Amino acid sequence: LISSSDFSDGGAPCRPFPSLDAKGVASVILNSQATRNVVVLVGAGCSTAAGIPDFRSPGTGLYDNLQKYDLPRPEAIFSIDYFRRSPDAFYELARELWPGVQGYRPTLGHHFVALLEKKQRLLRCFTQNIDGLEQMAGVPAERVVSAHGSFNSATCISSGKKVDIEAVKEAVLSGKDGWQALRDRHGGLVKPDIVFFGESLPNEFFQRRALDLPKCKILIVMGTSLAVQPFASLPEEVPASCARVLINREAVGFMSRGSGSELERALGLDDVDDGRDVALLGDLDEQILSLVQELGWADELLASRSEADA
Repeated sequence: LISSSDFSDGGAPCRPFPSLDAKGVASVILNSQATRNVVVLVGAGCSTAAGIPDFRSPGTGLYDNLQKYDLPRPEAIFSIDYFRRSPDAFYELARELWPGVQGYRPTLGHHFVALLEKKQRLLRCFTQNIDGLEQMAGVPAERVVSAHGSFNSATCISSGKKVDIEAVKEAVLSGKDGWQALRDRHGGLVKPDIVFFGESLPNEFFQRRALDLPKCKILIVMGTSLAVQPFASLPEEVPASCARVLINREAVGFMSRGSGSELERALGLDDVDDGRDVALLGDLDEQILSLVQELGWADELLASRSEADA
């Protein structure tokens, strides 16, 4: 068994994985002595199997599919300045992404996070997504940190006052007449509290980041390019004794080092500590299923998905 010393609070790097595969990851999760010591970082790739496009995949990503809005650049749809000038595009997108409206269902990745919660192993789930699928899978709201905001609340951008989210949802789903009437009623445009470019991340993100990451013994990163700061820096903020797992289509961030570039050598990143880090690469749901089979949790995971989809 893996001893508790392998997850010590000391700063020295550990080599916790008996093998660098799903079996090795399962061994670390099952044999960790403490409860509530797993932090999960979730990106858009966790939701693509639900039919929700991610942002950056060529040809199918959200940015590539926004040409119909005639934007000056794809990212403008999440620009607060562009929203003030031309709100139509964002409201159209909000109709598509509003949780529960289009019938998107949680993926195996979301149900895996919920299962970690059920097993009392989940400390926190930090998500980049705004689709709400973590909660729909059964992860309690208090365990989820929506780093880029969510559709759970809304604010008038002129007055700064909160607006009832159900009224905002009804207005957005009613189309242009709806959001214009909402604007007139509140004296300014109203948007869900999703973080736009140029806006600060929610305070909760910074608070939980400071409180939770030092306690993390096992970090699981799923379905993200780790391209957007400050979220991308989170894997580097866990203790040196923390075991880190990447479940992704391709190697990114802490698992993509080792190219030997001059910059990497200068920063000391040219060698991957492969005893601390494991990458399970490929289709995310397939990798999740392989992992839960090793954990002995496959029946529970599939039953959870069937129940949610019923």
